[in-house]
Amino acid sequence: MKTSHSTSLPLYELPLWESMRRKKAVFTFDLELTARCNNNCRHCYINLPADDGAAMERELTLSEIDRIAGQAVSSGALWCLITGGEPLLRIDFLDVYLILKKKGLLVSVFTNAAQVTPEHVEVFKKYPPQHIEVTVYGITPPTYERVTRKPGSYASFMNGLGLLLDGGIKVRLKAMAIRSNVHEMPAIAEFCRKRSKGRYRYDPMLHLRYDRDESRNREIEAERLSPAEIVALERADPERFEALKEGCDILIRPEFEGFRCHHLFHCSTGKSSFTVSPDGHYRPCASLWHPQCVYDLRKGSLSDAIKNVVPNVRKMKSERKEFLENCHVCPFINLCLWCPAHAYLECGELDRPVGFFCEVAHARASGVERGGR
Repeated sequence: MKTSHSTSLPLYELPLWESMRRKKAVFTFDLELTARCNNNCRHCYINLPADDGAAMERELTLSEIDRIAGQAVSSGALWCLITGGEPLLRIDFLDVYLILKKKGLLVSVFTNAAQVTPEHVEVFKKYPPQHIEVTVYGITPPTYERVTRKPGSYASFMNGLGLLLDGGIKVRLKAMAIRSNVHEMPAIAEFCRKRSKGRYRYDPMLHLRYDRDESRNREIEAERLSPAEIVALERADPERFEALKEGCDILIRPEFEGFRCHHLFHCSTGKSSFTVSPDGHYRPCASLWHPQCVYDLRKGSLSDAIKNVVPNVRKMKSERKEFLENCHVCPFINLCLWCPAHAYLECGELDRPVGFFCEVAHARASGVERGGR
């Protein structure tokens, strides 16, 4: 005899894990294969030296990746982004790639392209990725290598990108707008749009280090553009500026009253995506490294992580007056990089305002209004 279990509660009032289970939630996840990189970019928030033996020892094995990927698929994952560091530094990268593809996942790869070989291209042609996304640090050797601090890196990048494009692999190009390459940003945009059928994006907002390295953080801060420079750059790019105007319509309104509760997380953190670190730690958001928000998948399962970590993260509240009276009710929040994860990276706490982000948001809002709002 079949037994029926039912409840009169709507799904959104059920405990989060039960609601997700009943709806068979669809996930995407980022798999950070390594924190190591062949470059040493001035602005990077995660990179470790390519030959860092201790980092290699901590990285997930093929069998661990296979197990976690299987659990992800069972939990509803459809899409996986392989990222790093530089994921192609892993000598077993193609083994990882094929493990994920054979589980039916849609797979994308973030890379700097310098490690791409004809073998990679042949596998990508036989088992196509959704796309390969390549970062462009500059379009001349001096600028590119000022950013990467790696002699010869421009030639390696151009060679790898050429192999991908000549092989017919779907490539998207992106850039970081920083002090060391801002003078080339218009040319970088032209370079990228020409080679990726217009699919180009850039980001002028830099994260601080996940490992909280103070000396590296000072380097990152030195590479940040000023709020005025960020706005000028965005206004000079019609495609970027129009997208910014469209996005800001949701929240920039005189009648906006902010959120009435004190919860920290109003985004989709943990609901539809997650990240797995090189050493196997689950995070409900790629930027969220607070110790109360991570889970060691080597000691437990993905379902336990989702069931136990996500509800606790989404219950987090703040009683900090400075936060509740400023960021929490700011109508420009969607023009700002502020979120609890970024606040933690900036100042070690989830609910502290970040002055630089605030200045950028207000400068953007002013620019949008002058642009015809």
